[in-house]
Amino acid sequence: MEEQKLSKTGDIRKLEKDGRFKVIGVVSRSSVKKDKNGKNYWDIALMDEEGVIEGKIWGNSRWWDVSRGDGKVEVSNPSGSEQFAGMTGKTLGLTGLVAEFKGQPQYNFSEVHYLNQEKYPPHQYVQRSPVPQEALEKEFNELVDSCGKVLSGFLRCLFFEKKIWDAFKDWPAAVSHHHAYAGGLLEHTVAVARTAKSLAEASAASGYEISVPVTVAGALLHDLGKIDSYRLNPAPEMTVEGAVIDHIVLGYGVFARIARDYGLDEDLFLAIGHILVSHHGSREFGSPVLPATPEALIVSASDELDFRLFCWKSAVDRTEDGREITDYHPSAQRRFWKGGPEVVS
Repeated sequence: MEEQKLSKTGDIRKLEKDGRFKVIGVVSRSSVKKDKNGKNYWDIALMDEEGVIEGKIWGNSRWWDVSRGDGKVEVSNPSGSEQFAGMTGKTLGLTGLVAEFKGQPQYNFSEVHYLNQEKYPPHQYVQRSPVPQEALEKEFNELVDSCGKVLSGFLRCLFFEKKIWDAFKDWPAAVSHHHAYAGGLLEHTVAVARTAKSLAEASAASGYEISVPVTVAGALLHDLGKIDSYRLNPAPEMTVEGAVIDHIVLGYGVFARIARDYGLDEDLFLAIGHILVSHHGSREFGSPVLPATPEALIVSASDELDFRLFCWKSAVDRTEDGREITDYHPSAQRRFWKGGPEVVS
């Protein structure tokens, strides 16, 4: 593939119907399915440093091995080939066309190129959090310190002495939907804790009996289980444990084990543990119990708000200039509005 003609995923999302493109990225998800005629097609997600596009490789697409430096070698049976049998985590070059399906853009890939994985290392194409790592780490530590001596000591033991931080700071928050990139878990956690702290302080000022330190500690720990639910390979993907147990249960297990070993006060143990198991807000969304304390209500609301705002921004960023209403966002189950006029003070 000729690099000077390559597009980034951000450029591709701005293309109109029938727009053509070439792109290089790492496959973050792939599965083989059957079309209505019983023929194989591939449903894949391709990531680069700007984001992810999802598309189809149909049965009539052409597959090429260009990894050896001696020209293009056509692959007639990609499912049985060493290069394409497991595409997830590999760098590919794709040639494609923007189509439309049920009113939504669909990316159809007509040519697939297996690239030299040393020349085009997969980790080079993994999207990272747009927020600088140093800024996130600084605010995370400030939030820990704001929890007071007892809880900050416990949090530092859990994250740093137990070495959880080594993975936590670089982990994704999801495979799709929100913050599905390296560093996304830390970005999301800081945002939720920041919002929860503000809401807890405002609620306390309104006369509600609420513990700001417990709220912040619960927010910092609420997605602890995602370090076992996801992995970077090098793009985000779900683990078996994440699929069959889920991050809420996994996170509570890690928290409970370390808290018991640490000797965390029983009341604090229950208050924070309740936040972890209720933070999705309803049983429908995976919480074993509903939020039943002010602290748990605030963390659940902050988590949901950060998710919705992320969906809003991602939808608005993909919407072409001149349009005020976005396409339907399946994760948020709505169309978003870019927003009204700016108010000048």
